[in-house]
Amino acid sequence: MPVLCAVVREGVQMQKGYYKEMTLVCKCLLTYLLIMNLLAFILCGLDKWKARRGYWRVPERVLFGLSFLGGGAAFWLGMRLFHHKTRHWSFRILIPLSVVLWAAIVVLLLMKGVLIA
Repeated sequence: MPVLCAVVREGVQMQKGYYKEMTLVCKCLLTYLLIMNLLAFILCGLDKWKARRGYWRVPERVLFGLSFLGGGAAFWLGMRLFHHKTRHWSFRILIPLSVVLWAAIVVLLLMKGVLIA
């Protein structure tokens, strides 16, 4: 949650009486994750739209790849919102796993002090 607090407070977080600012790594990571999640959400909706109309579909390896590259949270939201890929056991297991993986990465970086100066 410290990263989210920092974003809400325009890059500044109050911790133990001191102001701590997000590092360049943190800003780059947040930008990267925002782009990946936006792209994953759009592709989830697009794939559902194409599935309904019988058009060419987005390959599953692209959807999984995008999720494991950081877009898992938005793809998971898109799965629920668009009711897309919710019956496939691989999506029901691997997409949440990608979210847990990225949460662990962020927590590890926070504990190492890489994200907040």
